[in-house]
Amino acid sequence: MNSFKTFLLLLAITCLFLVCGELIAGKDGMIFAFFLSVIMNFFSYFFSDKVVLSMYKAKELPRNLNADIYKVVDSLAVNAKIPTPRVFYINSPVPNAFATGRNPEHSVIAITDGLFKLLNDEEIKGVISHEMSHIKNRDIAISCFAATVASAIMLLARFAFFFGGRNRNNNANLVALLLMVILAPIAAAFIQMAISRSREYLADETGAKISRDPMSLANALRKLSAGNEKIKNSPVNPATAHMFIVKPFSSKNLQHLFSTHPPIEERIKRLEKMAQQVNDEKYKIPKVIY
Repeated sequence: MNSFKTFLLLLAITCLFLVCGELIAGKDGMIFAFFLSVIMNFFSYFFSDKVVLSMYKAKELPRNLNADIYKVVDSLAVNAKIPTPRVFYINSPVPNAFATGRNPEHSVIAITDGLFKLLNDEEIKGVISHEMSHIKNRDIAISCFAATVASAIMLLARFAFFFGGRNRNNNANLVALLLMVILAPIAAAFIQMAISRSREYLADETGAKISRDPMSLANALRKLSAGNEKIKNSPVNPATAHMFIVKPFSSKNLQHLFSTHPPIEERIKRLEKMAQQVNDEKYKIPKVIY
């Protein structure tokens, strides 16, 4: 299903680039936009994870110096039946985390300094299990691709605003350009919403099964949500907001209008319900080995 979504996203973005190219520079612009979209699609698939990690200056944690965290990651990876992801550290006070990579064999879990300081060991394990589920469910490729695409769309909108096109004196063309400048970032936000919202519920459920501890994940979400609400000027790039485990912007920020995450209260409620049913046959999985 995610492969089909990826195909549709590639097609939609290619069409959007063609329209934008035509509006900016006519037929020549459309041809240029086509080749640009082909290059961008290729680059996004193979290198978008590296772009996102470099965006946040993430550094890989050496296994020999971080045995405790890798012990948890190794154990959860066994339960999830996926290769052990690499773990990256982001030196940021924003308490959050995300997973990236084009497939489980090339996956990464990135965790901020703020998260390590805010959560206890069991809650950190819950967060890692959530991100592990995104890897297991193969959400990471399309999520990371969407981040790169959203950035490209916003850049294209700015380009259109400053350069306008060859027919600046044509009122119809100016109106079209104005609409593109306004709607392109909104289109990017809606692409992220369509991809992310429903997948977060599934990632919570799968993560709780992997760790066999729904309440630790619920408690982590509660703390992370409160921690991010306190940050007035988040350094998180809006184009990557959908990748994080909780919304990285305050609800008072205009970014909440395009929230890529379902309500945190509903996520916690579902996990609490799972915790009550954890002994049911439906939720039994092999115990994590430490």
